[in-house]
Amino acid sequence: MNTEPHYCEIDDLQPMTDELTRIRRHIHQHPEMAYEEFETAALVAGKLRAWGYDVTEGVGETGVVGTLTVGSGKRIGLRADMDALPLTEQTGLPYASVHAGTMHACGHDGHTTMLLGAAEYLARTRNFTGTVHLYFQPAEEKGFDSGAQRMVKDGLFERFPCDAVFGLHNHPGEAPGTFLFRSGAFMSASDKVAITVHGHGGHAARPHLTVDPIVVASSIVMALQTVVARNVNPVEPAVVTVGLLQAGVANNVISNSAYLELSIRSFSKPVRALLKERVQALVHAQASSYGATATIDYMEGYPVIDNTPAETEFALQVARELVGDAHIIPHADQLMSSEDFAYMLEQRPGCFLRLGNGVGEDGCMVHNPAYDFNDKNLPIGAAYWARLVERYLS
Repeated sequence: MNTEPHYCEIDDLQPMTDELTRIRRHIHQHPEMAYEEFETAALVAGKLRAWGYDVTEGVGETGVVGTLTVGSGKRIGLRADMDALPLTEQTGLPYASVHAGTMHACGHDGHTTMLLGAAEYLARTRNFTGTVHLYFQPAEEKGFDSGAQRMVKDGLFERFPCDAVFGLHNHPGEAPGTFLFRSGAFMSASDKVAITVHGHGGHAARPHLTVDPIVVASSIVMALQTVVARNVNPVEPAVVTVGLLQAGVANNVISNSAYLELSIRSFSKPVRALLKERVQALVHAQASSYGATATIDYMEGYPVIDNTPAETEFALQVARELVGDAHIIPHADQLMSSEDFAYMLEQRPGCFLRLGNGVGEDGCMVHNPAYDFNDKNLPIGAAYWARLVERYLS
């Protein structure tokens, strides 16, 4: 007689695939921005209650937590994000967004649905001993004052404690069903810098009577290119990007000011602090050298996604059991994109992993008006979450 425990397989979720697809496409069609996820949160809460979860709404504004306890034992937390992006969808799909200027261009509709699929399976089978908390989070895309921050400040881990926390994001560029892991620093910290250069405007024909903020801003842009190249150790990844530069109203007018916005990425606290110091010093020095001044608003955003080794190895092993070695990337490249799941990892050990969303025509990059989550992943991701819980709470 076979006494080996049965842990969830992808085939166990296949009967629910059509329903999961309907849920995912409904969420996709009705996207909601940060802290406006009222319909999505209500859908999630309703499903969880129907399956027997204890449900708490309004965690961190519009977050939902579902709790299921079977016996006594360890506690695990799983997180999915629910918010959409301010983009106008251009997919032409029959389930495209009905809200102009808002779309699920990052796959959060899929993340939410995969966790719901796992929730249904776990409630039906109850093949674990302990407590599972499902954290459905708002406002991951906000950048600052994000959903993870608010849920943590709202006592997430005191009210719904876990011994380890896990999260997942889709990954265009790898085939569906391919899992990507990296122990330690996986995704970068992200900071935003807003700079206003204050000059002295005047007529374009009399530049000697002005302090031209466009010239100053241009000099700042070029000087910023040296911050990483000549200040950061070459073996340490870092990025300083000027993503926005605005100035002037007419060709014959020298404006009074210019405005820049920077995106700054790093993987360690010392490098992050160095970039902050050098960028500000350089901006002030460049402005002063032209007789101008600058005001700087330096906004520290998400921390580094720093996966703990034991939990990463455990999460990797569960994926290996589910899909086999051929579909595992155990030491994925570091990513310069950022994720507010980092705030949860600052509070609890855990792992943030990636799941391939497709290549070629299947693999459109996120934050793109032509993007769509790959529904092939719905049973795969749901089965992975279910198996992770069963194995952790076995």
